[in-house]
Amino acid sequence: MSGLISVDDALTLLAQHKPDTSVETVPIAEAQGRQLAEPVSARVSRPPANVSAMDGYAVRLVDVGQPGARLRVAGEAPAGAPFAGRVSEGQAVRIFTGGELPDGADHIVIQEDADRDGDEVTCREAYDSAQFVRPAGMDFKRGAVLMAPGTVIEAAELALAASANLAALPVYRRPRIGVLANGNELRAPGSELGPGEIVNSNPIGLSALIRDWGGEPVNLGIAKDTMESIASHIADGDSIDIFLPVGGASVGDHDLMRPAFAAAGFKPVFEKVAVRPGKPTWFSTRADASVLGLPGNPASALVCAQLFLKPLINGRMHHFVRAAAAVDIPANGPREHFMRASVDINTDGRLQANPATNQDSSLIRPFLLSAGLVRRKPNSPAVKAGELVDLLVIRPVYGV
Repeated sequence: MSGLISVDDALTLLAQHKPDTSVETVPIAEAQGRQLAEPVSARVSRPPANVSAMDGYAVRLVDVGQPGARLRVAGEAPAGAPFAGRVSEGQAVRIFTGGELPDGADHIVIQEDADRDGDEVTCREAYDSAQFVRPAGMDFKRGAVLMAPGTVIEAAELALAASANLAALPVYRRPRIGVLANGNELRAPGSELGPGEIVNSNPIGLSALIRDWGGEPVNLGIAKDTMESIASHIADGDSIDIFLPVGGASVGDHDLMRPAFAAAGFKPVFEKVAVRPGKPTWFSTRADASVLGLPGNPASALVCAQLFLKPLINGRMHHFVRAAAAVDIPANGPREHFMRASVDINTDGRLQANPATNQDSSLIRPFLLSAGLVRRKPNSPAVKAGELVDLLVIRPVYGV
């Protein structure tokens, strides 16, 4: 497909080309941020037995139906050292939070309701139902499926897997994303800059996003503005799943990225997107890899990475939320516009988006304050402050 296509059409096409990644099993400590490849089931129940939810005394409910019941303390059951006997009529076992309930006991008298005198304990309250017992398998039972394929493994998932006695998890291999900058004027950060030279900043930010999204960034360096140089860098991209060239995507005499990748066997899927910023974004594929070309302007590159690279890596479509506009927003033109915006909570407790005053595609600094992208459909009318807009959240929103 060639020509100018919509953002939604571009996303639909990208969804058909998620890179194939094999499955590998990694230690649980190395699984953070990875995507689960297979269902995960519990190896144990949690808790594995009936346990006490409080410090107190394990008793038979039938023995404490009246206030003032006096019971003989037969032993103790701290966590990790269950009481070996059985609680019989008129007996109690001193128990602590997490301790396994002894056979015969079905209720906990909390220590605040009990008076201990040597080997005897008096229960001040009367009870008509069992309390303070966490039944075996209350959280999950052995064999229960805990997480489905596609789950992104973060802190809660790691805690769950560890509590299910899983030492390793089956995950998809991280797709390798080859970041390739292009331009005779580009120099590495920290360089002494000569006339006309600029810092090659895009790969640094893009690589951080790639890691956040579950990919493995590979720095393919800076290609000069020649077909030979670009071809050499493409050839050096061994085992790359997605090439990510930045720059050289427009129509000038030195914009050679697309023809260089075409010469390397990549067939175009789309060549331009009706989006602002980022119209020159393009996508091509061949049997062993794909290439998503991003514009060289920093804001364009970062916005289009959010829009197109993220779902290509993780296979999940974007989810937009509704937010109140903090200021008046003018009518939009013929291209869909994604406006960098700060996001907070307004006095009504709703999300509020405040687009940056200057949306120039060369500016990086607005991203420091931007937690979202306000989506403005083609030719959409002006929006008054307080009216709702579509918002793509790209960073944590503080105060939520």
